[in-house]
Amino acid sequence: MSELLPMLLICAVGLGAGVLGGVIGFGTTILLMPPLVYFYGPMTAVPVIALVAIVANLARVGLWWRSIDWKLCGVYAATSVPAVVLGANTLVQFNPRLIELILGSFLLLMIPVRRRLRRMDWKPHLGHMALVGAVIGYLTGIVASTGAINTPFFLAYGLVKGAYIGTEAASSLAVFLAKGAAFHQLGVIDSRAISQGLLIGVFVLIGSTLSKRLVLHLPEHRFLQLMEAVMLVSGLAILWMAWPHG
Repeated sequence: MSELLPMLLICAVGLGAGVLGGVIGFGTTILLMPPLVYFYGPMTAVPVIALVAIVANLARVGLWWRSIDWKLCGVYAATSVPAVVLGANTLVQFNPRLIELILGSFLLLMIPVRRRLRRMDWKPHLGHMALVGAVIGYLTGIVASTGAINTPFFLAYGLVKGAYIGTEAASSLAVFLAKGAAFHQLGVIDSRAISQGLLIGVFVLIGSTLSKRLVLHLPEHRFLQLMEAVMLVSGLAILWMAWPHG
Protein backbone atom coordinates (compact mmCIF):
# COMPACT_ATOMS: atom_id res chain seq x y z
CA MET A 1 0.00 0.00 0.00
CA SER A 2 2.90 2.32 0.73
CA GLU A 3 4.04 1.94 -2.89
CA LEU A 4 0.54 2.24 -4.34
CA LEU A 5 -0.43 5.67 -3.03
CA PRO A 6 2.64 7.54 -4.35
CA MET A 7 2.21 5.93 -7.77
CA LEU A 8 -1.50 6.85 -7.88
CA LEU A 9 -0.63 10.44 -7.06
CA ILE A 10 2.09 10.54 -9.72
CA CYS A 11 -0.24 9.03 -12.33
CA ALA A 12 -2.83 11.72 -11.53
CA VAL A 13 -0.14 14.36 -12.03
CA GLY A 14 0.81 12.58 -15.26
CA LEU A 15 -2.73 12.97 -16.60
CA GLY A 16 -2.68 16.74 -16.05
CA ALA A 17 0.90 16.96 -17.26
CA GLY A 18 -0.09 15.20 -20.49
CA VAL A 19 -2.73 17.84 -21.16
CA LEU A 20 -0.31 20.68 -20.36
CA GLY A 21 2.47 19.24 -22.49
CA GLY A 22 0.11 18.70 -25.39
CA VAL A 23 -0.96 22.34 -25.29
CA ILE A 24 2.35 24.18 -24.85
CA GLY A 25 4.74 21.58 -26.28
CA PHE A 26 6.56 20.84 -23.02
CA GLY A 27 5.94 20.73 -19.30
CA THR A 28 4.99 17.06 -18.96
CA THR A 29 8.28 15.97 -17.46
CA ILE A 30 8.76 19.25 -15.58
CA LEU A 31 5.54 18.69 -13.63
CA LEU A 32 6.42 15.07 -12.96
CA MET A 33 9.93 15.78 -11.69
CA PRO A 34 9.06 17.07 -8.18
CA PRO A 35 6.84 14.14 -7.09
CA LEU A 36 9.17 11.56 -8.65
CA VAL A 37 12.24 13.08 -6.98
CA TYR A 38 10.37 13.34 -3.67
CA PHE A 39 9.11 9.74 -3.58
CA TYR A 40 11.90 7.88 -5.35
CA GLY A 41 15.00 10.12 -5.46
CA PRO A 42 16.72 11.74 -8.45
CA MET A 43 18.64 8.68 -9.63
CA THR A 44 15.36 6.84 -10.14
CA ALA A 45 13.42 9.90 -11.29
CA VAL A 46 15.67 10.78 -14.23
CA PRO A 47 15.46 7.42 -16.10
CA VAL A 48 11.71 7.12 -15.37
CA ILE A 49 11.24 10.63 -16.77
CA ALA A 50 13.13 9.57 -19.91
CA LEU A 51 10.66 6.73 -20.47
CA VAL A 52 7.66 8.98 -19.81
CA ALA A 53 9.07 11.54 -22.25
CA ILE A 54 9.25 8.90 -24.98
CA VAL A 55 5.55 8.15 -24.57
CA ALA A 56 4.59 11.84 -24.35
CA ASN A 57 6.53 12.76 -27.49
CA LEU A 58 5.14 9.78 -29.39
CA ALA A 59 1.64 11.06 -28.60
CA ARG A 60 2.44 14.57 -29.87
CA VAL A 61 4.07 13.22 -33.04
CA GLY A 62 0.93 11.20 -33.74
CA LEU A 63 -1.34 14.19 -33.17
CA TRP A 64 0.64 16.59 -35.40
CA TRP A 65 2.24 14.19 -37.93
CA ARG A 66 1.26 16.17 -41.02
CA SER A 67 2.68 19.45 -39.66
CA ILE A 68 6.18 18.19 -38.73
CA ASP A 69 9.30 19.64 -40.38
CA TRP A 70 11.19 16.37 -40.88
CA LYS A 71 14.29 18.03 -42.36
CA LEU A 72 14.77 20.04 -39.19
CA CYS A 73 14.22 16.91 -37.10
CA GLY A 74 16.97 15.09 -38.97
CA VAL A 75 19.51 17.88 -38.54
CA TYR A 76 18.69 18.30 -34.86
CA ALA A 77 18.86 14.56 -34.15
CA ALA A 78 22.21 14.16 -35.94
CA THR A 79 23.98 16.18 -33.22
CA SER A 80 21.67 15.76 -30.22
CA VAL A 81 21.65 11.94 -30.16
CA PRO A 82 25.42 11.44 -29.63
CA ALA A 83 25.46 14.41 -27.25
CA VAL A 84 22.74 12.94 -25.01
CA VAL A 85 24.71 9.71 -24.66
CA LEU A 86 27.70 11.74 -23.46
CA GLY A 87 25.47 13.63 -21.02
CA ALA A 88 23.99 10.40 -19.61
CA ASN A 89 27.49 9.09 -18.93
CA THR A 90 28.23 12.34 -17.09
CA LEU A 91 25.08 12.02 -14.96
CA VAL A 92 26.00 8.71 -13.35
CA GLN A 93 29.14 10.28 -11.87
CA PHE A 94 27.13 12.79 -9.78
CA ASN A 95 25.72 12.33 -6.28
CA PRO A 96 21.91 12.54 -5.83
CA ARG A 97 21.84 15.91 -4.03
CA LEU A 98 23.95 17.54 -6.73
CA ILE A 99 21.55 16.20 -9.35
CA GLU A 100 18.60 17.75 -7.49
CA LEU A 101 20.40 21.11 -7.33
CA ILE A 102 21.19 20.96 -11.05
CA LEU A 103 17.60 20.08 -11.95
CA GLY A 104 16.06 22.88 -9.88
CA SER A 105 18.61 25.54 -10.80
CA PHE A 106 18.38 24.68 -14.49
CA LEU A 107 14.63 25.14 -14.55
CA LEU A 108 14.88 28.56 -12.87
CA LEU A 109 17.71 29.63 -15.19
CA MET A 110 15.60 28.82 -18.24
CA ILE A 111 13.13 31.62 -17.39
CA PRO A 112 15.49 34.58 -18.04
CA VAL A 113 17.21 32.68 -20.88
CA ARG A 114 13.90 32.21 -22.66
CA ARG A 115 13.00 35.88 -22.20
CA ARG A 116 16.38 36.98 -23.51
CA LEU A 117 16.13 34.84 -26.63
CA ARG A 118 12.62 36.09 -27.27
CA ARG A 119 13.78 39.72 -27.21
CA MET A 120 16.54 39.00 -29.72
CA ASP A 121 15.46 39.34 -33.33
CA TRP A 122 17.35 36.24 -34.36
CA LYS A 123 16.28 33.72 -37.01
CA PRO A 124 18.25 30.47 -36.72
CA HIS A 125 19.01 28.36 -39.79
CA LEU A 126 19.64 24.61 -39.96
CA GLY A 127 23.30 25.03 -39.01
CA HIS A 128 22.30 26.87 -35.86
CA MET A 129 19.78 24.17 -35.01
CA ALA A 130 22.47 21.52 -35.33
CA LEU A 131 24.52 23.39 -32.73
CA VAL A 132 21.43 23.82 -30.53
CA GLY A 133 20.85 20.07 -30.79
CA ALA A 134 24.37 19.28 -29.58
CA VAL A 135 24.15 21.58 -26.55
CA ILE A 136 20.61 20.66 -25.53
CA GLY A 137 21.29 16.99 -26.20
CA TYR A 138 24.15 17.02 -23.70
CA LEU A 139 22.05 18.88 -21.13
CA THR A 140 19.19 16.43 -21.64
CA GLY A 141 21.53 13.59 -20.73
CA ILE A 142 22.17 15.25 -17.37
CA VAL A 143 18.85 16.83 -16.41
CA ALA A 144 15.38 15.33 -16.74
CA SER A 145 13.89 17.85 -19.17
CA THR A 146 15.06 20.61 -21.50
CA GLY A 147 11.84 21.12 -23.45
CA ALA A 148 11.43 24.65 -22.12
CA ILE A 149 14.80 25.80 -23.43
CA ASN A 150 14.12 24.08 -26.76
CA THR A 151 11.01 26.18 -27.20
CA PRO A 152 12.50 29.59 -28.14
CA PHE A 153 14.80 28.07 -30.78
CA PHE A 154 12.03 26.14 -32.53
CA LEU A 155 9.70 29.13 -32.41
CA ALA A 156 12.45 31.45 -33.72
CA TYR A 157 12.99 29.03 -36.60
CA GLY A 158 9.48 29.92 -37.72
CA LEU A 159 7.36 27.06 -36.41
CA VAL A 160 4.04 27.81 -34.74
CA LYS A 161 1.35 25.88 -32.89
CA GLY A 162 0.93 22.36 -34.34
CA ALA A 163 4.08 22.56 -36.47
CA TYR A 164 6.11 23.64 -33.44
CA ILE A 165 4.60 21.03 -31.09
CA GLY A 166 4.99 18.16 -33.57
CA THR A 167 8.49 19.06 -34.78
CA GLU A 168 9.86 19.65 -31.29
CA ALA A 169 8.29 16.38 -30.15
CA ALA A 170 9.76 14.38 -33.05
CA SER A 171 13.20 15.92 -32.44
CA SER A 172 13.01 15.25 -28.71
CA LEU A 173 11.78 11.70 -29.29
CA ALA A 174 15.07 10.76 -30.96
CA VAL A 175 16.97 12.30 -28.04
CA PHE A 176 14.99 10.46 -25.35
CA LEU A 177 15.20 7.15 -27.19
CA ALA A 178 18.99 7.53 -27.20
CA LYS A 179 18.93 8.59 -23.54
CA GLY A 180 16.85 5.56 -22.57
CA ALA A 181 19.23 3.25 -24.43
CA ALA A 182 22.22 4.87 -22.73
CA PHE A 183 20.65 4.48 -19.28
CA HIS A 184 19.90 0.83 -20.02
CA GLN A 185 23.51 0.26 -21.09
CA LEU A 186 24.74 1.96 -17.90
CA GLY A 187 22.48 -0.22 -15.75
CA VAL A 188 20.45 2.74 -14.47
CA ILE A 189 17.11 1.52 -15.88
CA ASP A 190 15.78 -1.66 -14.27
CA SER A 191 12.48 -3.49 -14.61
CA ARG A 192 10.92 -1.36 -11.84
CA ALA A 193 11.82 1.89 -13.61
CA ILE A 194 10.47 0.53 -16.89
CA SER A 195 7.14 -0.50 -15.36
CA GLN A 196 6.79 2.85 -13.56
CA GLY A 197 7.67 4.83 -16.66
CA LEU A 198 5.22 2.94 -18.86
CA LEU A 199 2.40 3.18 -16.30
CA ILE A 200 2.82 6.92 -15.89
CA GLY A 201 3.20 7.18 -19.66
CA VAL A 202 -0.27 5.71 -20.19
CA PHE A 203 -1.81 8.53 -18.14
CA VAL A 204 0.32 11.10 -19.98
CA LEU A 205 -0.88 9.63 -23.28
CA ILE A 206 -4.52 10.00 -22.21
CA GLY A 207 -3.89 13.61 -21.22
CA SER A 208 -2.13 14.33 -24.51
CA THR A 209 -5.09 13.13 -26.56
CA LEU A 210 -7.31 15.65 -24.74
CA SER A 211 -5.07 18.60 -25.56
CA LYS A 212 -5.39 19.10 -29.31
CA ARG A 213 -8.62 21.12 -29.17
CA LEU A 214 -7.02 23.57 -26.74
CA VAL A 215 -3.92 24.36 -28.80
CA LEU A 216 -5.44 26.71 -31.36
CA HIS A 217 -7.41 28.64 -28.72
CA LEU A 218 -4.58 29.47 -26.30
CA PRO A 219 -3.56 33.17 -26.51
CA GLU A 220 0.18 33.75 -26.82
CA HIS A 221 0.51 35.72 -23.59
CA ARG A 222 -1.26 32.94 -21.68
CA PHE A 223 1.08 30.42 -23.26
CA LEU A 224 4.12 32.34 -22.01
CA GLN A 225 2.67 32.86 -18.54
CA LEU A 226 1.80 29.20 -18.21
CA MET A 227 5.24 28.13 -19.42
CA GLU A 228 7.11 30.29 -16.93
CA ALA A 229 4.79 29.37 -14.05
CA VAL A 230 5.47 25.67 -14.61
CA MET A 231 9.25 26.22 -14.68
CA LEU A 232 9.21 28.45 -11.58
CA VAL A 233 7.08 26.21 -9.37
CA SER A 234 8.84 22.99 -10.36
CA GLY A 235 12.32 24.49 -10.04
CA LEU A 236 11.63 25.87 -6.57
CA ALA A 237 10.05 22.58 -5.47
CA ILE A 238 13.09 20.55 -6.47
CA LEU A 239 15.52 23.00 -4.86
CA TRP A 240 13.47 22.80 -1.65
CA MET A 241 13.79 19.01 -1.69
CA ALA A 242 17.56 19.30 -2.22
CA TRP A 243 17.95 21.70 0.70
CA PRO A 244 19.01 20.03 4.00
CA HIS A 245 16.07 19.86 6.44
CA GLY A 246 16.62 19.47 10.15
